[in-house]
Amino acid sequence: MSHLESLLQSAFLPLQRFVHYKVSNYSDAEDLVQEICLTATQRFETLKDPTAFKAWLFRIAVNHCNDYFRKKAKALTLSYEELPEAALAEGGTDRVTQSAVYDTVCALGEREQQILFLYFYEELSQEAIAKRLSIPLGTVKSRLHYAKEKFKRLYPYPPKAKGDFMMKALPELMPTYQITPSSCHPFSVKWEELQGWLLVPRLGERLKWGLYDAQSRRRTEYTELEVVGRAQIHGIDGVEIVAVQYGAEDYYRTGAVDRMERRFVAQLTDTHCRYLAESHVEDGVRRVYTFLDGDAFLQNWGFGEENCGNPIHLFPKGLLHRKGNVVESKTETETLDIVGRYTVTLGGREYDTVCVMDVQCFNDGVASEQYLDPNGRTVLWRRFNRDDWALHRYGALWSERFPENERLIINGQTYVHWYDCLPDTVL
Repeated sequence: MSHLESLLQSAFLPLQRFVHYKVSNYSDAEDLVQEICLTATQRFETLKDPTAFKAWLFRIAVNHCNDYFRKKAKALTLSYEELPEAALAEGGTDRVTQSAVYDTVCALGEREQQILFLYFYEELSQEAIAKRLSIPLGTVKSRLHYAKEKFKRLYPYPPKAKGDFMMKALPELMPTYQITPSSCHPFSVKWEELQGWLLVPRLGERLKWGLYDAQSRRRTEYTELEVVGRAQIHGIDGVEIVAVQYGAEDYYRTGAVDRMERRFVAQLTDTHCRYLAESHVEDGVRRVYTFLDGDAFLQNWGFGEENCGNPIHLFPKGLLHRKGNVVESKTETETLDIVGRYTVTLGGREYDTVCVMDVQCFNDGVASEQYLDPNGRTVLWRRFNRDDWALHRYGALWSERFPENERLIINGQTYVHWYDCLPDTVL
């Protein structure tokens, strides 16, 4: 095997993941991977430092992906110079979620579209725009100001004013709740939350949620989350999220059990919601994992085929059948499906919900019930552990540890209720 072949082999899987994240069409993505490898082979002699091969290969990949989207853009009704960012990401799991942004930009005039595209998408300075368009700098400033103001007037989701949002205090004890099956058919729902963290990865979103022991009903920990800005990982656009956990187990030996901070980069598209990166401090070292890091990332934060994420458009698929506390699955793999409609009475209020059951998607040997309201927001989340889950760590079956806790029988196996999760949005 030649030196080039060895380098390509070592970088091939990360390259493939990167291209599939950028281009949702499987066939097109595979063609691009082959084109990138061919270009790298043809230009390998120009690489002066072989230790920089991976970074060099990914620069080639970025250029090929950009050329791909330029060719796609030419086939659209608007010219390339007029296209907003939302129109450049093609279909599937890499299309920008806010179709409202695209619609609003399309409602602007040609000059407004052009100036916004150059400033926000191509990220040109005002001076560079003036040079590109051969117009005075003052004209660029006035056009940009006018275009921004017009966009704000037309955009249907204006930002919240300061002080509009305030996190509510989480109770020390879990409020009494009751879950009652409904005779009505389950409704379909648009679920945009990050799996396991309940936050919608969109600018302006904030959330607090608490974990409550099922037996004592006491709050064991709580987490505050906030989307703090836009972010980009390996050329993929998303948002940065700060999550501060209070009272959680000190998994990473930070020395601060009462406060542990994570940072995520996540992406919401018009079809899926997914994690792109996670970081935390472990033994005094900031550790960062991205979607290109294979099992080190995918085992904890990857969901769906090729880590496409969780589908946001949920409807009953018939993959899970539930009767009382007995659940049967039509597939042996991890499964997520709506299993019924329920009225959740919590803290004296009633919520019309559908129950989304997750069998082993979140974690091997773990099942959960997630009760979503018609807006796709979590009202209540309940975790169940398979009887032998983490037996080596806890030294006893869960049915022995918590003999009074509720049970589910899933495909003939016993699962035991461990804890509940309550977001502050229902208080």
